[in-house]
Amino acid sequence: MDQILSLAANNLLSPIILSFVLGVAASLARSDLSVPEAAAKALSIYLLFAIGFKGGVSVAAHGVDAKLGLTLLVGIILSAGLPLIAFGLLQVMTRLSRLDAAAVAAHYGSISIVTFVAATSVLQSSGIAYEGYMVAVAAAMEAPAILSALWLISRGGDGRRMDKDLWREIMLNGSIVLLVGAFFIGWITGEDGLSEISSFIVAPFKGVLCLFLLDMGLVAGRGLRSRSGVLTSGVLAFGLLMPVVGSSLGAVFGLLLGLSTGGVALLMVLSASASYIAVPAAMRVALPEADPSIYLTLSLGVTFPFNLTLGIPLYVAVASALTGV
Repeated sequence: MDQILSLAANNLLSPIILSFVLGVAASLARSDLSVPEAAAKALSIYLLFAIGFKGGVSVAAHGVDAKLGLTLLVGIILSAGLPLIAFGLLQVMTRLSRLDAAAVAAHYGSISIVTFVAATSVLQSSGIAYEGYMVAVAAAMEAPAILSALWLISRGGDGRRMDKDLWREIMLNGSIVLLVGAFFIGWITGEDGLSEISSFIVAPFKGVLCLFLLDMGLVAGRGLRSRSGVLTSGVLAFGLLMPVVGSSLGAVFGLLLGLSTGGVALLMVLSASASYIAVPAAMRVALPEADPSIYLTLSLGVTFPFNLTLGIPLYVAVASALTGV
């Protein structure tokens, strides 16, 4: 418990978390502080490229083996299975329609790449090593959750046709393409490639992350301010319970795979996070009747802040305890 509290305190007082808190506070106070849309897009592109590239370099150093393949498979299974659990919880805990519950569930099988990036920063600051190929697992966990949500809807007699537009939205979503593409560039070029651009993607990384989380805080604050009516007690409880359920499954699978302490922690983070980039874009095409104020408020306004402030330190501490490190 002392370790968890210590990690939580350190995380809460880090520039990364405080930047997010500043954004939320400024938005709730109705400040005119804002990050231009083009700048926010550039920050997200930078982060996706940097984390993908560095992950590819790590795989080049590690080499492709059965453990990597099994970890990717587990990521896909978790992404496809977690929405089924989330849907069941939503049916019990809330009065959401089947359509809205399925749309929300899809977000909790996919991942938040920013939460993943923040977790890697915490691990690096704590001197905890992790498998570099976990970024490939993050990319693999984007799409299966969307397919699970469509299956849930089809079981209710409201099937959605998997036309070419939907497949394009799922498989060619910009965040997935950039993350996977940068990963392969890093894999191909290896350490030599990293040394060429390290001054661009290593040194400025945490500073860029601070600015990005400032913008995320502003967005989350606006959502909480304008859509507080959708946060019934059951919906709010789900947004806090589902990360715990997901992270627990991530811990079990991480231990079975024999991942390092950092690898177990990152699999817990991926299983606990909720998408607010790739899945909302896909839901606009796949389930346009679903209410975005519900799934965006839950993923960005409830689960994201929970994971960023309390969840990551908890997952790291639990992974350390389970692996004996």
